[in-house]
Amino acid sequence: MAELGSAHAAAGSPRVIVFGDVIDDIIVTPTGDIRPDTDTPASIVRTAGGSAANSAAWLAWAGCHVDFIGRVHVTDLDRHRALLVEARVSPHLLGEPDLPTGAIVVIVSADGARTMLTQRGANAALTPRDIGADRLSRAGHLHFTGYSVFRHPRVEDFPDLIRRAHDAGVTVSVDPGSAGFIGDFGGERFLEAIDGSDIIVPNLDEGRALTGENDPAEVLDALVARFPLVALTLGRDGVALGTQEGIRLTAPSKAISALDTTGAGDAFCASFLAVLLRESSREPDVLSRALSSGLDAAALAVASIGARPRPTA
Repeated sequence: MAELGSAHAAAGSPRVIVFGDVIDDIIVTPTGDIRPDTDTPASIVRTAGGSAANSAAWLAWAGCHVDFIGRVHVTDLDRHRALLVEARVSPHLLGEPDLPTGAIVVIVSADGARTMLTQRGANAALTPRDIGADRLSRAGHLHFTGYSVFRHPRVEDFPDLIRRAHDAGVTVSVDPGSAGFIGDFGGERFLEAIDGSDIIVPNLDEGRALTGENDPAEVLDALVARFPLVALTLGRDGVALGTQEGIRLTAPSKAISALDTTGAGDAFCASFLAVLLRESSREPDVLSRALSSGLDAAALAVASIGARPRPTA
């Protein structure tokens, strides 16, 4: 599997804009049950994260040219630029003088499940208007996550961004990002904010929050009624895919064990998209290859601590 990401982006590779959150992850893995009001031994790892920035790194790992647009505190510009460049992403970071770089404390349980405590920080100042017409004109695809939508004061900026992308011949994908935040924001309101997207890649909890359905097949059908292509990730049960042309596919997870599930969805989404963008086709065999590639990347992601691929030579 490791060789999948070893090739650098070549001439003619898909050019993708990723817009969204960049985060400092603090990953905490307690050695046992957390004991309130006293010490609990733990492994603590600090690493770069943020769903959008992670997706950008995995898209580059999968061979795409990637331009990433995000915001951090001014004192962290050089550090996060260097980390993105190390991941073979072209960074276009803006510095915030008054807001800290976003941070998340990720508490990882013995089975790899995660509890996340989130401070958005400078990400809250990011706006779709940070993506200019010149940059869109040089791209083939735009990807963003729900984290950029949830607390943005002008939700109408997102349908406008999708329209601008389509006017420039750019397709759009969205990873909804957080079932909890969708519940706070409102499922229907969120669907209206991303209306017109070509591809969405939610997990099952996010799909349930968006549709009000519970059964995975019913969740998928409800989302396909609104979006041309939906890949619904199901954790240990793999993924279910649907299109408005009536294609339905499923594929099992390839993960043998999970050390840390942080970034698994980002890895799946990026590698899935990379195949679709290279092939420029929605035929069943292409969709199957895209699912397989995404699941390979997700299995690789959960096998190590941290949300981004390891740098390649």
